[in-house]
Amino acid sequence: MGSATTQARESLTSALRATSSITLDVAGELFSVARTIGESSQLSGALADSAATASARQGVVAAVFGGSVSATTVGLVDSAVAQRWSSASDLVDGIEELAVRAAAIAEPGADVESELFQFSRTVAANPELELALGSRLGEASAKGALIERLLSGPASAATTTIVSALVRAPRERRVRQLLSRASQIVADQRGRTVATVVSAVPLQSAQADRLVAALSARYGTDVTLNTVVDPTVVGGLRVQIADDVIDASVSARLADLRQRLAG
Repeated sequence: MGSATTQARESLTSALRATSSITLDVAGELFSVARTIGESSQLSGALADSAATASARQGVVAAVFGGSVSATTVGLVDSAVAQRWSSASDLVDGIEELAVRAAAIAEPGADVESELFQFSRTVAANPELELALGSRLGEASAKGALIERLLSGPASAATTTIVSALVRAPRERRVRQLLSRASQIVADQRGRTVATVVSAVPLQSAQADRLVAALSARYGTDVTLNTVVDPTVVGGLRVQIADDVIDASVSARLADLRQRLAG
């Protein structure tokens, strides 16, 4: 990610924070805008063209989207195109991230991070479902409708909105990659960090509480746990936070010992 995109995302997050009346309708409209821009290289190029003035780019937004989305959505997209992005694809990613954050804001009581993680595990355990959602041959609308049937009821409206929108426009990304990124964005919006914990047996409540306390102290932020039970780790834990991996499992120590003996 280029420095221009990093700064643009920070500015866009601040613009969202300053916007009132964020609803799931706004989140859905932002996803739709991101999808439309992503499907047109001409449109995305025009909106990310740093040679054009910000007002000119905002004029394109008004011409294309002004009559089809709310004033709140137009204002947020205006904020997005006013920024300088490292690439047109980064602009699309930025608006999509904005949509995920908006969905998290719209339903503050929903456990969106956990629901995204649980659905990711469902996809991982069902190759046919992963193929159906990830196939280039399927209609985008049909994939979105499938998600709505699967998640309406068991999951919150925010989670359903996020997942159904993402599978409609994967842009060469795998479904589980989309869900993982969305979960991290939601956690960040809520001032938390997601830790994925793999253990041989389910963690007891007291163990989970101690682990949360230790990780929160280490990373200086509230931590939420996504837990996976995997007997192949033998014992101990493997913890991943973003790109950091803490592997204290017995299987890892055995693998390390085998490597040393072989070397």
